[in-house]
Amino acid sequence: MSGMEEENQKSKVELTMEKGRIISVAEFLSPDELYEDLIRRVKKYHPSGDITLIEKAYKIARDAHKEQVRKSGEPYIIHPLCVALILADLELDKETIVAGLLHDVVEDTIMTDQEIADVFGSDVAHLVDGVTKLSQLTYEGDKVELQAENLRKMFLAMAKDIRVIMIKLADRLHNMRTLKHMAKEKQMEKARETMDIYAPIAQRLGISKIKIELDDLSLKYLKPDVYYDLVDKIAVRKSEREKYVQNIVDEVSIHIKNAGIKTKIDGRVKHFFSIYKKMVNQDKTIDQIYDLFAIRIIVDSVRDCYGALGVIHEMYKPIPGRFKDYIAMPKKNMYQSLHTTLIGPTGQPFEIQIRTYEMHKTAEYGIAAHWKYKEASDGKKVTLQEEEKLNWLKQILEWQRDMSDNREFMHILKSDLDLFSDDVYCFTPTGDVKSLPKGSTTIDFAYSIHSAVGNKMIGARVNGRLVTIDYVVKNGDRIEILTSQNSKGPSRDWLNIVKSTQARNKINQWFKNELKEDNILKGKEMLASYCKTKAVNMADLMKTEYMEAVMKKYGFRDWDSVLAAIGHGGLKEGQIINKMADLYGKDRKQEMSDDDVLREVSEQTKTKIQGRPGSGIVVRGIHDVAVRFSKCCSPLPGDEIVGFVTRGRGISIHRTDCVNIIHMNEFDRVRLIDAEWETKEELAGKEKYLAEISIFADNRNGLLADVSKVLTEKNVDILTVNSRTSKQGNATISLSFEVMNKDELKKVMDRLRTVESVIDITRSIG
Repeated sequence: MSGMEEENQKSKVELTMEKGRIISVAEFLSPDELYEDLIRRVKKYHPSGDITLIEKAYKIARDAHKEQVRKSGEPYIIHPLCVALILADLELDKETIVAGLLHDVVEDTIMTDQEIADVFGSDVAHLVDGVTKLSQLTYEGDKVELQAENLRKMFLAMAKDIRVIMIKLADRLHNMRTLKHMAKEKQMEKARETMDIYAPIAQRLGISKIKIELDDLSLKYLKPDVYYDLVDKIAVRKSEREKYVQNIVDEVSIHIKNAGIKTKIDGRVKHFFSIYKKMVNQDKTIDQIYDLFAIRIIVDSVRDCYGALGVIHEMYKPIPGRFKDYIAMPKKNMYQSLHTTLIGPTGQPFEIQIRTYEMHKTAEYGIAAHWKYKEASDGKKVTLQEEEKLNWLKQILEWQRDMSDNREFMHILKSDLDLFSDDVYCFTPTGDVKSLPKGSTTIDFAYSIHSAVGNKMIGARVNGRLVTIDYVVKNGDRIEILTSQNSKGPSRDWLNIVKSTQARNKINQWFKNELKEDNILKGKEMLASYCKTKAVNMADLMKTEYMEAVMKKYGFRDWDSVLAAIGHGGLKEGQIINKMADLYGKDRKQEMSDDDVLREVSEQTKTKIQGRPGSGIVVRGIHDVAVRFSKCCSPLPGDEIVGFVTRGRGISIHRTDCVNIIHMNEFDRVRLIDAEWETKEELAGKEKYLAEISIFADNRNGLLADVSKVLTEKNVDILTVNSRTSKQGNATISLSFEVMNKDELKKVMDRLRTVESVIDITRSIG
């Protein structure tokens, strides 16, 4: 095959843009054609020509999935083939390619892990097993505990073998490319999950090729109007912009060539999500953003990077404060480059990035460019201290061990660390560089040196002058920490000042150690109080085997440490009691019979608790019992419901999808009882029922007024309203009002969805 033919064949499966719709021609190729292209790509970078394992994996996957089709109607084998192609683009080893082909075989077919190990070896089997376990995770934004636990498992899988997450990223990327075939609700769910979890992980691994596409595809489904508006507006002046960029490229090429520097130069329009984020953060329209494109200069050496920078700054006027040297101080995800923003010939700003070929490869492929599983041309493993590239992951695993509170763990990932927040670089008095999260204070700096320095800190000097301890560190600051042996240690107020997780953890650790006895007593009291509130017999739960199970789950050596963790807030008392109640429920030899439940209900009716007249609820087998509607999920006629036998308050009615019912432990589950609504005829004319909804929208003037107008049109009286706006400009409006039934609520919600800038509406589920 000639070089031209090979290039044409390759282009068959390249991504293309069609009026902003990211498509892959791979959708229109047969499995065998895709497989042939996969082999071509692997042979292009792999030193060994042996493709036996890949061929065997393809045949097994093809046979295993032969009866399956995707939502699009195409053969299911297309998906694992496209995943393998994405992995081959990252130039990963054969074992990863094989695992990519087989990643759905165990979950979707009858093939077992052991069979994969027998045929392909334990390495491939472990990769497939890791991806299969991650595929079974679910991410729900309103269930912080569940989301945190799933993320913990993902980071553990990454620590065992980073290739697992690379396969998962490739799997998610292809699913996002074909998301158009899913229902709209599923599209929103997957896009939000991708934006919150997978795109940030791709960025932390430095794989910009995947990160950029995941961002743009997420934006496409989360905010389709914004996405296609950007596409149209950028396309309007496309030819004019391309001409402008090409003129700059030509000018720069001549000057750099005259300086004796070999270079490759190209221009590109910034991706849609990047433009959208800039519009939101700077509160600008697309017409007010001028640096929509960047010029990339790739040279042979670091010296040439700085040489080219000098040439550029002679040609164009740089904008002050817009130069960043990521070569001297790389980002945490290994990214290195020089960034400078300049004023162009017509007064229009534009950005130039300068890097070496090696830096460019790292920027595109991230950790995949240097990962230890890749083989050099001589067949030996590449050893470039890749483990150091994953220090951030080790740090997260340490936080996981130290932190049992899932909400605090999520706060770290999304706020403090933000998986990739911008850093500031400062110096010790001896000139050592310290990297801290943006917004860090001198307290963060002290704890970055050593916990003993932070614990004894009494003040700080920045650039030779005294500052307050809440001084926010700036790039280039030279910081000296003042300490005293007479210091009584950190203040709890510091926890509200520090930005870095490292500092927060060390401060918490100090309080844990110093106040352990007090925390143990407080923990005991909190457990007893919780049990009393929930009407749980604490003596039933305080068994040695239950206590040991809790210690093992949370990594404590003794029960006093568990109590101390509860006392200082590291563990929630509800977490512990619910875990022990689950174990107690499993150990019960006999569940309560229906007669037991009815007997308890009968006893409750003797207390003559006043029930809600005309509740519209029928509890099977029971008459004249007090019935109340739970406030956590606000059930409406038309909802599937279930009753819960409370202690002394009759029966509480919940929706079956209520979080409190779904997560109920076995200890309480025996108290559930069948319940149903009266017929529509019986319900006619009865009083209305409470409904609670949350509206998520892009904040704008008049939003609340427009929402109120809709409810007025529907003759709905608002009982309560609460609105809040995030720093990112996202508004959340929580409303409660009364309606006759679920159908009426649906009509109200459907009308509210048509209000400008509304993104989503959900009902309360606990």
